[in-house]
Amino acid sequence: MKNVKVLGTGCRNCETTAKLIEEVAAAKGAAIQLEKVTDMAAILGYGVMSTPGVVIDGQVVHAGGVPDRKKIEGWL
Repeated sequence: MKNVKVLGTGCRNCETTAKLIEEVAAAKGAAIQLEKVTDMAAILGYGVMSTPGVVIDGQVVHAGGVPDRKKIEGWL
């Protein structure tokens, strides 16, 4: 199971990113544990300056803007 964190303050792009990750994981049958991180100190702790950010298994894979579906499929 992959641990996926969506970093962001709860803006529309952050919500869209989380939903898209859930949809792609379901379509691929990938088991994920999705967590939304809204605490700014925690977000900055990952070195992410623009949200939404995506962290998979402790590694930052994306920051700023909504990732496209193909990119998410590559992560999962």
